[in-house]
Amino acid sequence: MSSQEQQQGISGDLARFALDLKLDAVPGAVRERAKHLLLDAIGLAYAAHAADFSRVTLDGLSALGSGDATVIGYGRRLGVRDAMVMNGVLAHGLDFDDTHSRGVIHATASVLPCVFGVTDNRPLDGAQTLAAYIAGMETATRIGSVAKGGFHQVGFHPTGVVGIFGCTLAAARLLGLTHQQTRMAQGIALSMASGSLEFLQDGAWTKRMHPGWAAQSAYTAVTLASRGYVGASAPYEGRFGLFSSYLGERSGDADLSLATAGLGEKWEIDEVAIKPVPACHFTHAFADAGAALHREWQQRGHSLPEMIDRVGRIRVKVPEGVVKVVCEPVANKRRPANAYDAQFSVPYVTASALLKGHFTLDELESSALRDDAVLALASRVDYEVDPASTFPRHYTGEVCLELSNGETLSHRESIHRGSADRPLSNEEIVAKYRANAGRTLPQARVDKICETVLALDTLAPGAWHAVLGEAV
Repeated sequence: MSSQEQQQGISGDLARFALDLKLDAVPGAVRERAKHLLLDAIGLAYAAHAADFSRVTLDGLSALGSGDATVIGYGRRLGVRDAMVMNGVLAHGLDFDDTHSRGVIHATASVLPCVFGVTDNRPLDGAQTLAAYIAGMETATRIGSVAKGGFHQVGFHPTGVVGIFGCTLAAARLLGLTHQQTRMAQGIALSMASGSLEFLQDGAWTKRMHPGWAAQSAYTAVTLASRGYVGASAPYEGRFGLFSSYLGERSGDADLSLATAGLGEKWEIDEVAIKPVPACHFTHAFADAGAALHREWQQRGHSLPEMIDRVGRIRVKVPEGVVKVVCEPVANKRRPANAYDAQFSVPYVTASALLKGHFTLDELESSALRDDAVLALASRVDYEVDPASTFPRHYTGEVCLELSNGETLSHRESIHRGSADRPLSNEEIVAKYRANAGRTLPQARVDKICETVLALDTLAPGAWHAVLGEAV
């Protein structure tokens, strides 16, 4: 490494990793897990086909112009950048996609549409695609980790703000950029990073577009850099770089060393959590705690209608870092206005799980949102900050029922299900994929897609585009 390269900071280190990564140097188990993460997201893309937000997004993007890029389940319909946005909406729209716990980022939902779009109509095979996906995942998750959960505290969605950088590195690799061009692409991406959390106030749809917007912005940044466009040289550690600008007063809490720690030696893909519950990951412990208390209630011989009469106050203990996202404003969270609102509501998720023993996509239907019994319990949920939480390593949660006779029942989830310390197996991921894709597709198509995605590293150019592009 030259002395000049040594002085090129984080963007230089990330560029070297992304461009030099050899797929056969990635442990087999990591490659296999990466393909299962892709399968999970693709299953969600098919499940999202029936949602209003998918139809509206496709209508809007189609009005901007047509093209020959593949949209999952819709065929070749859009220009490549608009297809990236649409595929990101499909993968992330149900908020059931994977999350890197420490980075608090939905990395697959941005990196998948990026590499899928870049390799479309190009002679790039499945092995090249998988290597680029891994490079994007390993970098995006590390960059997100630097903030230590701080983006949420200042109103930014990490997936939108950080996802563009992982996508930029993945796309730069696929398009054959030089090291210097890849550095410049990251500097250009700095001015495109975006993603507001204002949707939390009213359940707006905007979060759904953040991953795909990151992907298409990255493609733009990389294309400009490949032509010689000059970007900022210190996009991460600079005076007005990513963390100083976006974290403000919290920038001092950022640990820049995490952006490059263990590159090529420790694999952050192993730290990516798969969601077993279709809601914000911060609510999962409460869904599982509520379901556990549901079972205990029944084992004690109580009927479910009794719960409404006998439960007075419901106390939930939450990590301080998630309060603004899933507990406030309290009135909105106790009575969500729509499905997206509900997915970010600890009171609603907890109450649903208490009464039904689970939280599934069915609990997001309009009839479920109007369930008087669920809303009655949700109105009794009060939160308090949990001083014993290990957030963001674990998205902990505890639910305590205070009964009218003075008795209390409680259950704590110290390690959220699906996390790196309590992972879902690859077999469980396949089962989740099948359940989600099966909401839209016949069994034969479900099987074919599963077989194709899990063989990604052996596929010829365009092979998975042909399979995934076939119209539903």
